[in-house]
This record gives sequence, C-alpha cells and structure tokens, in this order.
Amino acid sequence: MSRLAGVDLAPIFDSRGRPTLEATVVLSSGATGTAGAPSGASTGRHEARAFPADGVPGAIRVFRERLRPRLLGADAELAAVDGTLREVDPSPDLSAIGGNTATAISVATALALADEGHRPLWRLLARPGVDGTAFPAIVGNCLNGGRHAIGGPDIQEFLAVARGPRPERSVAAALRVHELVGEALRRRAPNAALGRGDEGGWVAAVGNVEAFGLLRDACDRARDELGDDVRPGVDLAASEFYRDGRYRYREQTVDSDGQVRFVAEMVDRFGLVYVEDPLDQEAFAPFAELTRAVGAKATVVGDDIYVTDAGRLRRGIDERSSNAILVKVNQAGTLTSTLATVDLARAHGVATVASHRSGDLPEGWLAHVALACGAWGLKCGLLGGERVAKLNELLRLGRAAFAP
Repeated sequence: MSRLAGVDLAPIFDSRGRPTLEATVVLSSGATGTAGAPSGASTGRHEARAFPADGVPGAIRVFRERLRPRLLGADAELAAVDGTLREVDPSPDLSAIGGNTATAISVATALALADEGHRPLWRLLARPGVDGTAFPAIVGNCLNGGRHAIGGPDIQEFLAVARGPRPERSVAAALRVHELVGEALRRRAPNAALGRGDEGGWVAAVGNVEAFGLLRDACDRARDELGDDVRPGVDLAASEFYRDGRYRYREQTVDSDGQVRFVAEMVDRFGLVYVEDPLDQEAFAPFAELTRAVGAKATVVGDDIYVTDAGRLRRGIDERSSNAILVKVNQAGTLTSTLATVDLARAHGVATVASHRSGDLPEGWLAHVALACGAWGLKCGLLGGERVAKLNELLRLGRAAFAP
C-alpha cells in the first residue's frame, strides 16, 4: 500500500473573493491530488465550522503543528486519513482544525487515490449498486434572493430542475430557463439594473410570488422549445428569515402552520417539483407535515435541518420529516462522514442531492460525488466558472458513460 509522502495546505480564494484552503496530497507512488474547500453564506447551526476561531491563518498553523506530522507516512487509505482528521479534532463541529481543512485534505486524498488507480473519482467513491449510468437532475439557480442577493426576494433561490435523458440535455434545459428568466426581467423593467448573485442567478427587485410566476413561465417555455423535462423548484432557506417563532417575509408574517400552508400553496399553484429548506432548521415536525401534504408531488429537501449529519438525518427518518437530503461535503468535514450519511439515506429511501456552496471554486469533483452517490440531483448553480466547472465535468462523465 502507498503512503502519504507529502501533504500541504495553502490559502486560496473562493468565488466571493474570500479566503479558503487548498490541500495537495502526494502518495509514495507519485500519484497526486489537489482540492479546495468551498464555503457557504447561508449556513446551518449544526454544520462543521469552516475555520478555527482565528480563520485561515489559524487553520494552517494547526495543520502544520498537529495534522501534518500525523499524516506524513500514514497509509494512503481514505477512511484512515479521515479518521486521523477526526482523532486530531474530535469536536462535533471540527472547530479545532476547521471543516474546510478536513474537506480539502479528504478530497485531495481521494483524488490522489483515484489518480493512483487510473480511475475516475466517482468509481473510488461509488456506493453499492451504483454503476455510473444514472445521472442526476440539474438543480440550477435562476433567480437569487435572501443572503445571496441584496435587493432581491426574501426567498433565497428560485431553481430550474432539469431531468433530461442525458446530462447535456439537462444542462441545456436549465441554462435556457436561466436565459428566459433574464429576458422576462428585462421586459418587466427595461431601464432597471439587472445583476447576478453569488451563485449566478439573476437579482432583481421582485416579490416572492411574482418570482415564482416568472420561473414557472420560463420553465414552461423551455420545456416547449426543447422537449425536455424542466420544472420550477425553490430553496427558501427559511431559517434565514425565521425569528421569534414566525417566518417574516416583507410581504407577510406567518407562523409555522401558515408557512406550511404557504409553501403547499406555492407547490400547487406553480407546479414546484423541488422544495428545499421550507422551514426552520429545528422544525422536524412541521417538515413532516409539509412532506405529508406535498411529498407525492415534490421532492422535499432538508439542508440546514440535517447538515449532512447522520444523527440528524436519523431523526428526520424517524419523524418522516422529508423525502430528500442535501449533501455538502464541508458540512460533514470529510468524504467518509459524508458517504456514511448518504448510505443511511439510501438505506431508507431518502433521495440525495449533492450540492455546491455559495462561495465555491472552479473544480469538478462535486460532479463525481453526485454520480458516486446515485444522487437524485446535482445542485451547482448555472453561471460562473466555479459553477460551470461542475456542469462541464458532469458532461465529460456523461460522454464516457454513453460513448458508443
């Protein structure tokens, strides 16, 4: 077995221009892997902390003093490397070494192992029964609001969900919806400034319900033009506007029951097929109420409520809180922990959606994670080099899978 001959950690910048970390792992065989860790703006209360209290400089100092001496010379085996990360920092939120340190080292190790075995990363990570021919839907951000876009709607993301027969069809359909939403916004206010948010979705001064209408109409037109299945979805990021027991929109304030009714009405009225974080991150029972109401029509996805944590997902399974979970590697910290949560979800019929972060990097490894997990969806935005890198990698994987 190869050993870790070199491990390094260095500062880089994410798509928001904020500092994060990149790891490079060199095996004794000469194989190498390099990966950076993304960072989120809308973060769950229970997810791994991106960095120690003193940020990137502190993370690098801890790495040099405590992690690198333990990793150099260690067996080149993903579970062992990830286990060492957890031994050095056993805290639930990885606050001593930082979740981004763990993510960068874990993914870089996996890439090095894939390189050594002359195989794509997804094959190294593939879950039992996954053969790499079932590709995820594209879940693409078309209109931004909330924490990702000052001046937009309260709701964080209005999404195109494209489920074509091949990745290239799904990507094209989602991109067409994005284009059509932009055209509709320009017609609506031809003299207004029109920008894009952190994840490439349009930013405009529109209300929440109006935004749903724009998105639905764009999906309908794209579906008619292209003949592919593309439907509207939403990430409410409801914890961001939940205060003192109420959901506080600019247009209305509702309690938990009112929020369930509002979201269910939006599902019915606008044909939403994907609903992410519709309620607060501690609202397991209201999540279950909504899933009972709309789960046959829509994929109800928990992000902040689960934070890619097996223990929190177990509670969600017991309470039937949702029928899907968002999967973010740097919420869990390591690929090993992430895949354990994925395995639990798969064992209980809970769909998985592999997701980027709002502050991301122009790397394609997330597409491999999605394929390896047999994910229902890949959520990675639509515009910007850091988003397109993931889409293009999925296209490459599709060409390899469907080559004549």
